[in-house]
Amino acid sequence: MERIEIPSFVGNSYVIGTSGGPCAFIDAGADAAKMSEAAARHGMTPAAVLLTHHHYDHVSQLEEILDRIGRVDVLIHELEQPLAEEFAVGYTANIEDGETIRVGDALELKAVATPGHTAGMLSFVGHGHVFTGDTLFRESVAGVRAPGHTTFEDLRSSILDTLLELPDETIVVSGHAEPSTIGHERQHNPFVRVWTGVDPEGDEPVVVSLPDDAGEAVDHEVRLVLEARDYDGGTKCWIRWPDGSDDLVPGSRVRRA
Repeated sequence: MERIEIPSFVGNSYVIGTSGGPCAFIDAGADAAKMSEAAARHGMTPAAVLLTHHHYDHVSQLEEILDRIGRVDVLIHELEQPLAEEFAVGYTANIEDGETIRVGDALELKAVATPGHTAGMLSFVGHGHVFTGDTLFRESVAGVRAPGHTTFEDLRSSILDTLLELPDETIVVSGHAEPSTIGHERQHNPFVRVWTGVDPEGDEPVVVSLPDDAGEAVDHEVRLVLEARDYDGGTKCWIRWPDGSDDLVPGSRVRRA
């Protein structure tokens, strides 16, 4: 597995396969030349592109990648494909939750639904790794306000009930930041620690400024349950609305009351 970084987004795409055999690209936001060069270094032939979700930084280089490697299978969840087509074309099939993708004789990945950040978000599990897209990062988690999102509850369930059911030694390779392991996230991820009752919830009154339907910033009085470092060097805040519902927002949107 080789990670290809995307400096402008603090992001990652991946090349995974066996030397001298076929390989798959996980996401298509990294520089197309670097992706194809990584495959060539290991004598691998690209055979498929697997997409975790539709956001621009995960699909924007797809057409250029296909121009370099030729027409291969490009797989994405059916809920993500119409949204992804805003940024790129070339999708050939949809992946379902629980489906096993085989590339050649040696590479086998299972698609696992992990909604929250988007409705059709998929993680890919195999060969001691889990490619989590934007669901779980090293010591952080995804937001639930990006285009195509679902809910905080979905995200929490995707992490606690799906990803954290994997063995502790499983290597977490995400769409942003450095690799981790399931065991490390279980012990050190601040959100996981609160969700599992290891650390207490906070209850500090704060103000969050969010855009309304017209794009104008509106202040809201909420409770701050947790503020933790995010993958981009900023912070991510778990807030609780007056009706008791939970949300995740960038720390830059929150100020002390």
